[in-house]
Amino acid sequence: MPVTDLLIRNAREHGDEVALVELNPGMQDPRKVSFKEFELVQQTQPHPFRHEITWQVFNEKANRVANMLIAGGIEKGDRVAILMFNCLEWLPIYFGILKTGAIAVPFNFRYTSNEISYCADLADVSALFFGPEFVTRLQVNLDELILGRTLIYVGDNCPEFAQSYYQLVADYPSSEPGIELTNDDFGAIYFSSGTTGFPKAILHKHLSLYQAAEMEAVHHHTGRGDCFLCIPPLYHTGAKFHWMGSLWTCSKAVLLKGTKPDVILKAVSDEQCTIVWLLVPWAQDILDALDRGELKISDYKLDQWRLMHIGAQPVPPSLIRHWKDYFPEHQYDTNYGLSESTGPGCVHLGLENIGKVGAIGVPGYRWECKIVDENGVTVKQGEVGELCVKGPGVMTEYYKNPEATKEVLRDGWLFTGDMARQDEEGFYYLVDRKKDVIVSGGENIYPVEIENFLEEYYKVKDVAVIGLPDKRLGEVTGAVIAVKDGMECTEEEINRFCTQLPRYKRPRVIIFADVPRNATGKIEKPALRKRYGVENLVEKEYKS
Repeated sequence: MPVTDLLIRNAREHGDEVALVELNPGMQDPRKVSFKEFELVQQTQPHPFRHEITWQVFNEKANRVANMLIAGGIEKGDRVAILMFNCLEWLPIYFGILKTGAIAVPFNFRYTSNEISYCADLADVSALFFGPEFVTRLQVNLDELILGRTLIYVGDNCPEFAQSYYQLVADYPSSEPGIELTNDDFGAIYFSSGTTGFPKAILHKHLSLYQAAEMEAVHHHTGRGDCFLCIPPLYHTGAKFHWMGSLWTCSKAVLLKGTKPDVILKAVSDEQCTIVWLLVPWAQDILDALDRGELKISDYKLDQWRLMHIGAQPVPPSLIRHWKDYFPEHQYDTNYGLSESTGPGCVHLGLENIGKVGAIGVPGYRWECKIVDENGVTVKQGEVGELCVKGPGVMTEYYKNPEATKEVLRDGWLFTGDMARQDEEGFYYLVDRKKDVIVSGGENIYPVEIENFLEEYYKVKDVAVIGLPDKRLGEVTGAVIAVKDGMECTEEEINRFCTQLPRYKRPRVIIFADVPRNATGKIEKPALRKRYGVENLVEKEYKS
């Protein structure tokens, strides 16, 4: 069945029960402020604003969205994008799009104006839902963005170039739109990128979405009595598909805007959350606050919290060992995946395998894995090769990119681009990334994009960007810069130049040195990582 049927079932069988709770630290109405403002106040006024909807209301909202879109000319197979921060409207809009038979296209809320336009064109987007935080970015390329598209504003004070979501949906019925769907229908496009930073559009069928929901419930033994705390952005496949375990079991979930340790623990305590998905930086922040005595476990009601799991980046075993010092009864899991595999879970550690921390785990529910050499031949157990996965969550294709599709999809197997090995017990371990993407705090950073930018500075002769180990973020961006002959350059100059970049893309570490290149002119990044990332800087703490 399509994943939308799960929402219809929940509304029919448990319509009066709470489906979603939204917590917003320090604010009275999330639609009137920016995400940055939330972050500024969250440490002084932990989430006084709370709002919830039941499964019945959730489904009715989705139906209104669907009927509105259909009346506006959206048809089965059209693409409709979402550019919003987490809020109670996000998931009803997503499911409303699905109920029309259209394809939901979540946008990363960190996209620049040009990236928004690029992805809208790449995915042939017909309509775009967006929040107040993105008005300025949309206006940059508005003339081309608005051509042939409907822009729907989710917030107060609707700009002249868009239609108001709240005014539109009020005019449409909450009844089911009646569009027939199957698991073979296309359901979503997610974006991924290579080292160039240019996104690829990843096309999935409803089968992938349904598989993700069932798999999440199976992996984490989710039941109706569980409550899932969701902090990461819903455009991310990890956040959405971990939440779908709640959809599968008809259990409550909490959307929290705030990542401070006290805000997280208060949410777990107040809402009696049982399952929490954290990124490494947030888990490390909680441990650091406990170590400093700034937080006391005894101040919160945490006995019900049974599972802490982490994904989106490699997890230091030392972090989990330290976590168990404070939470010895917690179950733990880590999940490996990529947008091409419908997010996390094609490989997962498993709740019973805490003794294998450091591994990414074993094949997930209904998944197969293998490791192959450069010729696609399966290697012997223990040898390093490229990790390949196969299962019902594999993407259909890179939309409008058959050449890239052929590179990664072969006989039903998805070639992940990650190097791995398998131990004698069948557990998989990541060894290195085949590509040079830097994963910092769960976000992908693309070195070539930053290298191209830094090369524009008039004193830079050559530059290489690599990931450097960091206790909190997993990795931070380091720039190795060769200065032009006869010139002098300072770290302050580079940092000042980099203010033109989004904050998360700015190099955290500047190293002035020669950039080694091989005979064909390619940067020898493995040598740089060995020189700067492991041997000399592994113990260094970077300012976050």
